[in-house]
Amino acid sequence: MKTLICAITAIYCAVFAIKLSAEEDIPTVTLTDVRQIEHNGEHNAFTDLIWFKGRIYLAFRSCPDGHMVHPTSRIIILQSTDGTQWKPVHSFNVPDRDTRDPHFVDFNGRLFVYSGTWYGGDLRPKIRNMNQMLGYGVSTSDGERWSMPFQLNGTYGHYVWRGATYNNAVYLCARRRTGFKELPDLTNHAAIVQSRILRSDDGISFTDVGHFQTQNGDETAFHFTENGVIQAIARRGNRSAELIILKPPYNTPIRTDLGRYIGGPLLFKYQDYMLVAGRNRSEGKVHTNISILKEEKLIDLINLPSGGDCSYPGMVTLCPGCLLVSWYSSHLKDDDGKAKTCIFTAKLHIN
Repeated sequence: MKTLICAITAIYCAVFAIKLSAEEDIPTVTLTDVRQIEHNGEHNAFTDLIWFKGRIYLAFRSCPDGHMVHPTSRIIILQSTDGTQWKPVHSFNVPDRDTRDPHFVDFNGRLFVYSGTWYGGDLRPKIRNMNQMLGYGVSTSDGERWSMPFQLNGTYGHYVWRGATYNNAVYLCARRRTGFKELPDLTNHAAIVQSRILRSDDGISFTDVGHFQTQNGDETAFHFTENGVIQAIARRGNRSAELIILKPPYNTPIRTDLGRYIGGPLLFKYQDYMLVAGRNRSEGKVHTNISILKEEKLIDLINLPSGGDCSYPGMVTLCPGCLLVSWYSSHLKDDDGKAKTCIFTAKLHIN
């Protein structure tokens, strides 16, 4: 059955992509080798991928208590030589904290995994408080021996998310409330959330150097050009996402409304293409979508097999004309008919 599903998916994707290519002058794509990588009976979500010293690493969050904030969650890291067979090499959690949204950064010969963590101990407030958030990380020089989890200095009160490197420094997207303001409830919370840019020279201690958004700040994926300009795709809650262009010193963003919602965005440069992936909604359905950014507009390439609780993709180049993509989704059912939230990978062929 799994082989049949993959074959049908590949045929659909090929026909769909050829039609788009003729109409929009964009690359054709096919999807093959769809694999369910992880289903351990827990909620598995929030993926990222990276090459490091000749091997591919896949990170995701796993939690027996579900999607929301639970100190029982942990980050799992898998390793592969070909993107097909995976072995676990590390996992970590932080006592009294919910670990989630792991993201890789390759910096100064070490592989870092960063996680934003909510406080979930006995003294946790009834309403989640972003001002109690704190970034954590682990690192390795060889992919086998990993550090203990360490705090990211300068991130208390911040929800750290995706990272990138430029000019011998690490940059992170990090959300925080303006002035770390306290609120009685979450009614006006989003309006005062900023999406900041944090910088580090060692991968551990961070300082604030700019911003993507000053209100309704949310998950932001970004990429540096050769001259230090930032290109970013920013979620804005359930509003339509934005394309953001930032020149140093990163405090005057140029924003373009992309006209669609994107949850858990990924921005990935492949050859001359800028790919954008994340959760999308169309015709009343939710799916993980891959698009191409062209002239400040998004053009659909393909919907990955997905639905319901899904998104947070990762990508790496696997071979000439082929990418490996990861994501999570709850579109499959277990033997009792309940939704399984699983980690998936597939090969995306671009021509």
